[in-house]
Amino acid sequence: MRLRHEVMLFAVGGLIGFVIDAGIVQLLVSFVHFNPYAGRVISFLLAATATWWWNRSRTFAARQSGHSLPAEWLHWMALMSGGAIVNYAAFVVCLMEFPSLHRWPALAVGVGSLFAALVNFASARTLLFRRAKSRS
Repeated sequence: MRLRHEVMLFAVGGLIGFVIDAGIVQLLVSFVHFNPYAGRVISFLLAATATWWWNRSRTFAARQSGHSLPAEWLHWMALMSGGAIVNYAAFVVCLMEFPSLHRWPALAVGVGSLFAALVNFASARTLLFRRAKSRS
């Protein structure tokens, strides 16, 4: 039951992160005329920071990392960067294997996001927030 609850909360955090990521990159490109690649770096950092806060305070509230806040944040960012690589790789594979998705790249983004979410959840739960909080 606890695992299902954590998965659901992690999904909510992922949705929050997606809205922040997509919203910021779109705002930067549309209104500030930022390069989309540079804008994506900024939006990723802000979105990943928001998901770190959400997940440490909600999803994994009963767990601890054993790190200081800055070290925990850096560890989180490294783990989420791994998920971002998985996301992009799945996106590319989808486009290569299913050329019709070039007309609908959002579907390939969705596939990439699902794979990345699995990797991100597993790594966050087993590598960062792996210990139950003590009841002292």
